Amino acid sequence: MPTAPLPARLHTPPRARHALYALVCSAPVLCSGCAVVAVADAAVTVVSTTVKVGATVVGTTVDVGAAGVRAVVGKDED
Repeated sequence: MPTAPLPARLHTPPRARHALYALVCSAPVLCSGCAVVAVADAAVTVVSTTVKVGATVVGTTVDVGAAGVRAVVGKDED
């Protein structure tokens, strides 16, 4: 049983079909690459925020410790 040919407006040349297949097949690869970059960027942001908060806590602890030492030692006034 022969099939009827497609109308001209629905027919795509083989090269265009191959290009479309290549685009459709490469889209998930390209999108996953973007996802990896986004996750890595988020991880770097979290780590840098954690380091910044840690440095602030350490700095505050050192300041409080230094104030305590100054309060305990005091200055001798003659």
